[in-house]
Order: sequence, then C-alpha cells, then structure tokens
Amino acid sequence: MTTPFRPRNLALCTIGLSLATFMQVLDTTIANVSLPTIAGNLGVSNDQSTWVITSFAVSMAISLPLTGFLTRRFGEVKLFVACTLLFALTSFLCGVSQSMGMLLLFRALQGAVAGPMYPITQSLLIGIYPPAKRGMALALLSMVTVVAPIAGPILGGWITDNYSWPWIFFINVPIGIFASMVVASQLRGKPEQLERPKIDYVGLVSLIIGVGALQIVLDKGNDADWFNSNFIIVTSIISAIAIAVFLIWELTDKDPIVNLRLFRHRNFTAGTLAMVLGYAAFFSIALLVPLWLQQNLGYTATWAGYATAPLGIIPVLLTFFVGKYATRMDLRLLAALSFMVMGATCFMRASFYLEVDFYHVAIVQLWQGLGVALFFMPTLTILLSDLQQNEIAAGSGLSTFLRTLGGSFSASITTFLWNRRAVVHHEQLTEHINIYNPASQAALTQLGHGDTQLGGSIINGMITQQGYQIAFNEVFHALGWVFVGLMLVIWLARPPFTAKAGAAPGGH
Repeated sequence: MTTPFRPRNLALCTIGLSLATFMQVLDTTIANVSLPTIAGNLGVSNDQSTWVITSFAVSMAISLPLTGFLTRRFGEVKLFVACTLLFALTSFLCGVSQSMGMLLLFRALQGAVAGPMYPITQSLLIGIYPPAKRGMALALLSMVTVVAPIAGPILGGWITDNYSWPWIFFINVPIGIFASMVVASQLRGKPEQLERPKIDYVGLVSLIIGVGALQIVLDKGNDADWFNSNFIIVTSIISAIAIAVFLIWELTDKDPIVNLRLFRHRNFTAGTLAMVLGYAAFFSIALLVPLWLQQNLGYTATWAGYATAPLGIIPVLLTFFVGKYATRMDLRLLAALSFMVMGATCFMRASFYLEVDFYHVAIVQLWQGLGVALFFMPTLTILLSDLQQNEIAAGSGLSTFLRTLGGSFSASITTFLWNRRAVVHHEQLTEHINIYNPASQAALTQLGHGDTQLGGSIINGMITQQGYQIAFNEVFHALGWVFVGLMLVIWLARPPFTAKAGAAPGGH
C-alpha cells in the first residue's frame, strides 16, 4: 500500500492554503465600502460602480465549472499556484487602473482566475490531512471563509480613508506571492494523475455568452432605459438563445461541463434553491448597507466598515459548534431558524430612518450574524445529502456556481430597485412643492436665507435623501419576505441528511 503524501510542514502548508482562500474570499466584499470613492475618482455613478462587484462575481462563476477539467489536465498543485500568482497579478492591474473600463476588465480577469481557488483548496486540505483530522481542517477553512467577507468592509474602509482605494487591491500582491511560494514548496512531488479530458466547448461557450449577456442587461438596463433600447433588446435575445442552447446541450451531452441531471435529486434541488436565493439576499444586504451608510447617513468608508462588522462576531463564535453538533438535529429546523433570523433583521432595517444611530445599525448586524452562522453548513449538508458518492464533487461545484451567479445578479437587481424607487419617491414628494404657492415660497425663502434658488437646492437635497431612505426601507421589506419564503422552501427536503462519505462539511 502506498504511503499517503504529507507536506514537510503541515501547519505551514495549511497557512499558505488558508491565506490564499482568505485573500480570494476577502475580494468579494473588500470593495463594497469603497464603491462611492471609486465612483467619484473614476467619474461614474454609484449605480455603475457596482459593476466592480458584479464583473468579478460573474467571471468567477463562469470559471468555476472549469475547475474539474483544469485539475485533471494540469494537476491540483500547479493549478492552485498558477491561479494564486495570477490573482496577485490581476489585483495589481486593478490597482493601477485609470478608468472604469480598465478596472472592470482586470476585475473580470481576477474573478476568472479566482474561480478554481476555493474548490482546489478544499480538495488539497482533504488530501494532505489524515482522515481523523479532516473535519478540523475543513472547520478551519470554513472559519476563514466566514471571517474574510466580514473583514473585507472594515479593511476596505480603513484603507480607502487612510491611503487610497487602489491599495485594497495592492495588498493581495505580497499575500498571493507568499501563499503560492509556500504551497509550491510544501507540495512539491505530490503524486497526481494527469489526463487529457475532452472539454465541452459548446456548453462552455453558450454558458459564457448566456450568463455574460444577461449580466450586461442587468447592469446596463437602467442607464439604457431597458427595453426602449435596441442594445438591451438584442442582448436579451442573445442571452435567452445562449441559455436555451446551454440547457438543452448540458442535459443531452455525455460529459457536460455542468451536470444539470443532479436536479433529479429532491434534496439537491430544494437545498440548492434555498442556498442560491438565501445567498443572493444575503449578498444584497452586504452591498446595500455600506452604500446606504455612506450615501444617506454620511458615514466615512471606515465607519461604514465598523457599523457592518458585528455581523462576524456570532459566526466566528458558533462555526465550530455548528460543524460539530448540527448533524444531531433536524437540519431543516436550523436552516429555517437561519432564514427567520435574517428575515427579522431585514424587517428591522425596513423601519430605519435618516436619524438612526450607529448602535441600532450595529446591533441589527450582530443579530444577522446568528442567521449567517446557521445558514451555510446545514443548507450545504442538505443539498449534498441525497447525491451518489461520485456526484458529490459535481454537486458542490454546481451549487457554488449557481450561488455565485445569484450573488452577482442580486447585486445588480438590488441597486437598480433602490435607485429606481428613490426616483419614484422623489417625484411623489416634489408634487406638493409649487414655486407659485405662497407657503412654498415662504419656506424656500426661509431655508435659503432670502435666496429662493438656494432654498430650492437645499429642499431638493432633503427630498432626494428621503426618497432613497423610503426606497431602502422598501427593498429590505421585500428581502424580509424572501427569507420568509425560504423558511417554507427548505421543508421540501426529506431526511435523512447524513452527508455521504467524502462530502465536505460546511464552507463557502
């Protein structure tokens, strides 16, 4: 029997793998609080600045299904080291970008090389640890992926306020180089069986065109006045045709790039639906709260980071216990409790107003952390529970792919709804102000200290703020009902939920 491969220094190798994952997951949220600054510096609207988030997420989602093919072709270690070095390079290029077009191009490339990093890290950790310690190794990885998205806004805010926004990307360069060097040296000589697998080109091309075109429609629709624009109509048709080709091809091809046949399993379907919609709603919250704090309440990027940070306290405290004891309970109950808590925090935010204090914002974030702590591990275990042993890797990859897409689409839809509803409320609130009305004239003169034009400008600013606040409340009211619906969806799954041997517990 061959001796299993072990790195020369297991702890150092684990640090290298965890650092790379931390860096990659951190980049999904580090730019959130910096968006207003990036928008100002590059001369674009706040709405357009969210493309910095969506371009990364879409590219990452598209490259995820390629992980299996690339691993079999080049080997896990080579692929991990290459992706980590390329991530550092594209991060540097993001930092030196002089226009929004350049930044979006390099963010898309950064997302493309980020896709395979998490699945390979998970696989390498399982491979280098003895079976008895694998649970601990994956619990550590889960902890890293819980802390990173929460550290992102704090770190991003502090860097943006004290240095400049490009440094949120430059910090990846030394981390990426260090992590890749450590892993390359520690895993040198690891035996790997390489193949020359066939790639499903039709599936890949139709996926890139379909998803890419749909994201362009969601991102550009508002600026282009939706279906009054020929560009949006044509792009929508291209997206619909490409997605239809993708679905038909993947369901009939012998070796599809995305195995859609997995949806024949009841728990996989119910669990994936809950995972994708739950993560999409969670992603919307993570994007909208920092934007609202800066745009409406006048917070700096640093203080927006501090206000959102309490989200991470309960997940860090509970992750280990959820991983260890959750399987002793009905996982549907834990997931439903998670959705109930996250829904309740959304309804709390739906009653926020412009004078809400720091404490109330932070305490709602803290409570939402309980929902986050109970969300990922139970939902992931449920969706993997009825897959065959040889389907688990594909199932985990497919759910991650859809979850990443869900986050990207929700970012575009949420910012569109917030801006759109703000405009509607602005129009409704200004209907009652008439320059020829003596009461309005008196109020404008008083506000402008005798200058009605200045008074009009001041009151317009106040109405704009109120419009955005009402729209914020409406969006969170809707998100609250999404979570209520998910409490019902998760009960479509049927026990037992014992993960098959080889299924990775918990993780993002």
